[in-house]
Amino acid sequence: MTTTGHSKAYDAVIIGAGVVGTSIAWHLAGYGCRRVLIVERAEQLGTGSTGKATGGFRCQFSTPINVQLSLLSREKLLRFQDEAGHDPGYCPYGYLFVATDESQMNTLREALKVQLEAGVGVAREVSVDEIRQINPALYTDDLVGGTFCEWDGFTRPMDILNGYYTASQRLGVEYRFGVKRVQVWRASDTVVGIMADGEFIPAGAVVNAGGAWAGQIAHEVGVELPLYPLKRQVAITEPFDELPETMPMSVDVSDGFHLRVRDGRVLLLYPHGLSEERTYETAFEDAWLPKVLARAHQRVPCLHQAKIDRPRCWAGLYEMSPDKHAIVGEAPELCGFYLANGSSGHGVMHSPALGEIMARLIMGMELPLDITPLRPTRFAEGDWNLDTGVL
Repeated sequence: MTTTGHSKAYDAVIIGAGVVGTSIAWHLAGYGCRRVLIVERAEQLGTGSTGKATGGFRCQFSTPINVQLSLLSREKLLRFQDEAGHDPGYCPYGYLFVATDESQMNTLREALKVQLEAGVGVAREVSVDEIRQINPALYTDDLVGGTFCEWDGFTRPMDILNGYYTASQRLGVEYRFGVKRVQVWRASDTVVGIMADGEFIPAGAVVNAGGAWAGQIAHEVGVELPLYPLKRQVAITEPFDELPETMPMSVDVSDGFHLRVRDGRVLLLYPHGLSEERTYETAFEDAWLPKVLARAHQRVPCLHQAKIDRPRCWAGLYEMSPDKHAIVGEAPELCGFYLANGSSGHGVMHSPALGEIMARLIMGMELPLDITPLRPTRFAEGDWNLDTGVL
């Protein structure tokens, strides 16, 4: 083991060089925290969940805290080019949620109230006729209505990641890739650093941004996080010009089927038909393809003409919390151990907000919004966030 005297000490060490970890690093450095290190087990940037994200962005959530995170992230995405020097690819083409019965419409209306109260003034209910205008490709005979928000749309996850990565390096953040074994090191109830492949690295604060593996990282240091990995798959077509790039993300509330267009190909997503086993295995399950295709053909008839590009299809992992909301804050059991976990599929879209919140929290600065609903202790307290769980 390398002794403290032979290792550089850091103000903060971040575990995980995904989009959340790099956002935290850039914000920390921007607020004057110059000795920041990120350790990452992969050999290069972008091989984890960030690189497998589809790039959806929305304000249409059903809880105030998630809407607030989206609004803060949107503000920061609009400034991203100027501040980080990279185009995040934010294209507000909208999210269109469609319902097939009144129960689903009531769910959307309740969420719409939350969005309007939080300041999403452009979110609105739409009729079936309006749905046909917004996305003419949809089969609408079984629909009763929906909601639409023009601030929603798409980003480029890898462009956001590369933006934070290069901008944070300019501010002096250091990166170590290929670190196979990381352990948080503690003295009594306080963090003192990490062990990285047998080397002790002193740190005043350690941030867990380990994605789907965050629960394992925390468990090894005596902090229990109720996280679990959830596999999701994306089917991608061969180049297909029947649907435009400007088509909004279109979501069927009845079962969560949704699709978007990216780079001339259609991405198809369906949260059903996969193995429910909680595993870190990301091998693509071919038995799922006929199921998502059946839904695609029913909801978007022109997709009968599209062909799936099987070698380009992929699977990845969400880091799920019990209430599908992020866990954000200092671990109550361990001073100096900070948690930025459990975004439950919303990590890329909320990474700008989470980076600022975590950096300010570590630096002892005023927070941009009240993160009480995201506190790590809420599950033990029985105070879960109540979400409709559409996506």
